[in-house]
Amino acid sequence: MFLSVIVLLLIACGKEVEEGSEAGATGGDTKEFIIMATTFKFDVKEIKVKQGDKVKITLKNKKGHHALKLEGYNKQVRPNRSISFVANKKGEFEYKCATYCGADHKKMIGKLIVK
Repeated sequence: MFLSVIVLLLIACGKEVEEGSEAGATGGDTKEFIIMATTFKFDVKEIKVKQGDKVKITLKNKKGHHALKLEGYNKQVRPNRSISFVANKKGEFEYKCATYCGADHKKMIGKLIVK
């Protein structure tokens, strides 16, 4: 009995909902993007999706300590984590480093384009 309770607890706790995930998204595949952060730059400068697409962005730190903030969607992702959301607003939205990382910190920017 005790073992059954432990197994159920592990199953219930094992699936973590990602920070910033959006409930209620239906249909279609998720557009997944991995962004590598290094000294004062992101390797992905532009992300293009269609309005209504489900989007997943994962941030990997190759060098230094960085986080990513996506303007217009009020989303932020920490190192080695992901955010998921539905691109429900058309337009161009800047993403930038959310952790001060040195003199050229302001150069760490990219753009989400939702058509």
